[in-house]
Amino acid sequence: MRLFDTLSREARLLAPLDGRTFRFYCCGPTVYGPAHIGNFRTFVMQDVMRRALETGGMPTLHVRNITDVDDKTIRDSQAGGEKLEDFTKRWTERFHADCEKLNLLPPHIEPGAVEHIPQQIAMIEALVEKGHAYQSEDGSVYFRIASFPGYGKLSRLDARELELGKTQNTRASSDEYEKDGLADFVLWKARRPEDGENFWPSPWGEGRPGWHLECSAMIREYLGDSFDLHSGGVDLVFPHHENEIAQSRCACGGDFSAHWFHVTHLVVDGRKMAKSLGNLYTLDDLAERGFSAMETRYVLIGAHYRKPLNFTIASLEAAQEALAKLAKGVRQLAAKVPEGTMLKSAEFGPFQTAWDALNDDLNTPGALGGLFTGLRDAVKLEGEAAAEALAGCNRMLKALGLVLPEVIDHAETEVPEEIRELAERRWAARQAKDWGTSDAMRDELASLGWAVKDGKDGYVLTPASGS
Repeated sequence: MRLFDTLSREARLLAPLDGRTFRFYCCGPTVYGPAHIGNFRTFVMQDVMRRALETGGMPTLHVRNITDVDDKTIRDSQAGGEKLEDFTKRWTERFHADCEKLNLLPPHIEPGAVEHIPQQIAMIEALVEKGHAYQSEDGSVYFRIASFPGYGKLSRLDARELELGKTQNTRASSDEYEKDGLADFVLWKARRPEDGENFWPSPWGEGRPGWHLECSAMIREYLGDSFDLHSGGVDLVFPHHENEIAQSRCACGGDFSAHWFHVTHLVVDGRKMAKSLGNLYTLDDLAERGFSAMETRYVLIGAHYRKPLNFTIASLEAAQEALAKLAKGVRQLAAKVPEGTMLKSAEFGPFQTAWDALNDDLNTPGALGGLFTGLRDAVKLEGEAAAEALAGCNRMLKALGLVLPEVIDHAETEVPEEIRELAERRWAARQAKDWGTSDAMRDELASLGWAVKDGKDGYVLTPASGS
């Protein structure tokens, strides 16, 4: 696979440094609330990258962290009167549940920041000893960006900006800040009253680590000082990843990441996501409107990862139709395969174009197009050729992480009048945006053995699995 590298600004071949296993790190969620579809665009694209590598025969080691201590987690747990540990555990479990719905492969290692505070303190000690960090008047410890000549290369900060930041000797104590806040960044935050009981002892007094340091310490613990790839949303290029490079290379040596994979943001209905605009969707929000997590996944991979994605309800409706069409085509292809035929999976057959697109800078829209084209050609095959094509199709679906819906011939399904009446009342509740009544009626239908699938202009009733 060739993949665009943010640092070199060119597509480069992905190959493991050790010649065996491709080792990569993804910045995980900050667990202070439900992850939204913007977060999941990044996680889904990372999942496709991993699936493609593994489908191509390359073993991987996937590390993704959980940020369970930072400004946000402390602020919101304190506001809710909850212990930090209980607060972050609840949101971590929610995140894992959403990942499962989206068919994300779990990382091989998922470290949390709190359990790695000793490693973070050790890294700060090394930076202080080498002259890259210093303690301020309030007891906090900051990284001195002037001590690292390579600072700014990833984010392409120009010389003027760098010199301004170095000569002003300003400090950024918050975990996240804008580009115009170029400054020495915090490694250890001295204890403050608003932190409550969320502090730890250190050589510089009680406090807690800065957000940027957490990833560096966990990367070193599980991947060492040089590894294959680092990934995150494009919003993390500066300051987070720029700061990671500086503190890791200064504390530990090594080359840090050989490749940088960043996923561009998405917008909703052409506008930036925001709670105030009511367009910051979670999976639960979309489920209330009748859309499955798999349909959301289809939309999230429908645009190239380096281009902004405009997420709309119309795109979800199109995803419903596309997945149903794929499912119908796969069923037609499977019917051409003689019963008992062993499926061969060494080649992609009619789906080679889709596979090639996926390996060309993770071109997921091209891969989806190749999937439909390949299926159109594959259904014309018979016997062993159809079996080989079906195996290739299954490999492509697995590489994209798509699970197709069950295809049911609705014309052969008789719906009892009382069930139809209940479904009509539920539809009326949905049209009135009475989500509570709608959900209650959905549950009632399920208890009676019927599943309901909502679309733009109506719904479909099918017997629930096993009924």
